[in-house]
Amino acid sequence: MAKKPPAATITAIIVIGLLAVSTSAVLIRLAFDAYGARNTSISLLIAASRLTVAAAIWLPVAKNRRGGSPMPALTPWHSGWIYTALAGVFLAAHFAAWIASLAYTSIAASTTIVTSNPIWVALISWLWFREKPTAVTTLGIAIAVAGGAIVAQGDASSVGSHPAWGNFLALLGSWCVSGYLLLGRQAQRQGMPFSGYIAVAYTTAALCLLPIPPLLGLSYIGNTLEFYFYILALALLPQLVGHTSFNWAVRWVSPTWVTLVILFEPVLASLLGYFFFQEVPSVWVLLGAMILLVGVAIAVAGQKPSR
Repeated sequence: MAKKPPAATITAIIVIGLLAVSTSAVLIRLAFDAYGARNTSISLLIAASRLTVAAAIWLPVAKNRRGGSPMPALTPWHSGWIYTALAGVFLAAHFAAWIASLAYTSIAASTTIVTSNPIWVALISWLWFREKPTAVTTLGIAIAVAGGAIVAQGDASSVGSHPAWGNFLALLGSWCVSGYLLLGRQAQRQGMPFSGYIAVAYTTAALCLLPIPPLLGLSYIGNTLEFYFYILALALLPQLVGHTSFNWAVRWVSPTWVTLVILFEPVLASLLGYFFFQEVPSVWVLLGAMILLVGVAIAVAGQKPSR
């Protein structure tokens, strides 16, 4: 077992990851606009392309880190492989649902709802790992969720072609990413090296989605250079920097703590949404964001140290 890094290092990497993932919603919207339409089919094209590029970039990194082989030296049916493959499936489902949500509802509503996963992570951690949240953490989660609900309610009614459907897709994405984070932590605790885990999980997720766009009549070739630029940006920033940072962090700290920090994403994403698309948050959205941040601070302060 590797030595746990200093708390300052863990915190810095989580903050870098947060800043990176906060660009995701805006980059996805820009990719939609570069393609010329917003719908579920195109969202699947974006998700599959993003994961494929990210996996292609990461595989050589993992290969160099492992002295010539990107795959960990585990037996074929080792539980680490199983957890990693399942994590990849959940990651594919997360992006399929969440990217589609951005075609139908606002950036603020979508990112707020998708980052409600502390509820699901805390619940599953309690049932699966017996990590019962403290009373303070439970209070913080409740406050943060209330703030998130206010953000979604205050924004979803004014922006988006089908807010209710978009909000449901964002919630589905939240459930899936919760499973992805917990399965990822379990895979690494079962002996799956970090670099190998990322390689297998990202590749599995890409393979799950790759066949779908062609079946829907879409092509991976012949699109605009601008579209490919945003796909590359999605793979590099929110995927390889953002998600990889969080995957690394959950090995050392509670996934509930990590997902609570990610609750800052809707605030940063909404600011970018205003800058790029003039999506102006209402007073209710601003109030909800303030409540959400207070909840995050309370919940993190009451979190038990990771085992």
